Amino acid sequence: MEPDEYPKLFDGHNDTLLALTLKGRGRGRSFFERNNTGHLDLPRAREGGFAGGLFACFAPPDPKGGWTEKTESVRLSGGYAATDSPPLPPEYALLSAERLTEKLFELEAESGGTLRIARTVREVEECLRTDVMAAVLHFEGAENLGDEPDALETFHGRGLRSLGLVWSRPNAYASGVPFRFPASPDTGAGLTERGRELVRECNRLGVLVDLSHLNERGFWDVAALTDAPLVASHSNAHALCPSSRNLTDRQLDAIRDSDGLVGVNFAVSFLRQDGAANKDTPLATVADHVDYLVGRLGIDRVGFGSDFDGAVMPIELRDASGLPRLLETLRERGYGEPELAKLAHRNWLRVLRRTWKK
Repeated sequence: MEPDEYPKLFDGHNDTLLALTLKGRGRGRSFFERNNTGHLDLPRAREGGFAGGLFACFAPPDPKGGWTEKTESVRLSGGYAATDSPPLPPEYALLSAERLTEKLFELEAESGGTLRIARTVREVEECLRTDVMAAVLHFEGAENLGDEPDALETFHGRGLRSLGLVWSRPNAYASGVPFRFPASPDTGAGLTERGRELVRECNRLGVLVDLSHLNERGFWDVAALTDAPLVASHSNAHALCPSSRNLTDRQLDAIRDSDGLVGVNFAVSFLRQDGAANKDTPLATVADHVDYLVGRLGIDRVGFGSDFDGAVMPIELRDASGLPRLLETLRERGYGEPELAKLAHRNWLRVLRRTWKK
């Protein structure tokens, strides 16, 4: 099926900025030429109807610290557990965020008008009406701000509109869930006092607070503090895949009650019942999570959060060019054109409109 037969897709999470700069992940490839490396570039986006999304600035583990998810992962009977990632030095995280933010600005400048950093819902909507990709600046981990919430206003002035409080490690604001399967997301303490201050500051400025990677106690702390919809940009249903990274039914109910949103993550280890990082995972498994979340949250509160360039994708999907195959799978499940449009972008626009307040 051709991409123009489907609604354009706005995506809740990709790690493309990191992939374009990190050795071994695709550094040196052009975002504006079709590649066989990684999952996302402009030609493949256009082939698949990928019209924009949240572009994450993620500070990778400090190479001086010696920790990597791969080398520190312990296989258990029927599952796995990665040893806890240590917190990052604030100056290292802040420098990483600066570099990736600048990378996004470089892409906009090099794009010749084909990519735009979007700061308002109107700008996102304008991009969706054209062939311009909408890139929303997102920080994955508040350590990117350093140790003080005051830096949020500075980055907001530069275009930051979405903030994940954590990646899967602790920082000065909250604690992320270590990668474990099978496991509960209830893995540690909740928000620190600085974390509470940061959530209030996000509400004041109109910055989306992303709950993906946050542990369960932190989730409930945010739910009690925020006046915005609860959003998990790239998470799945714990009932179908009991990874620590996924959301319990009780968490899903809270997101529903806040009129929030969950972006379905395409990472195979957060989709499969066995938690395996097996790319031979059918698109029907992605559709199973969509079905479950729609059943729990309602059709107005589910979107997509691909995790392109940050995880192992189902081989049927492969990369951004394969998105029509996923939408066709959902069409075969009975989702009509209005429902597909909501899943593809309208639900994200609704949540951004309520959160950004402009």
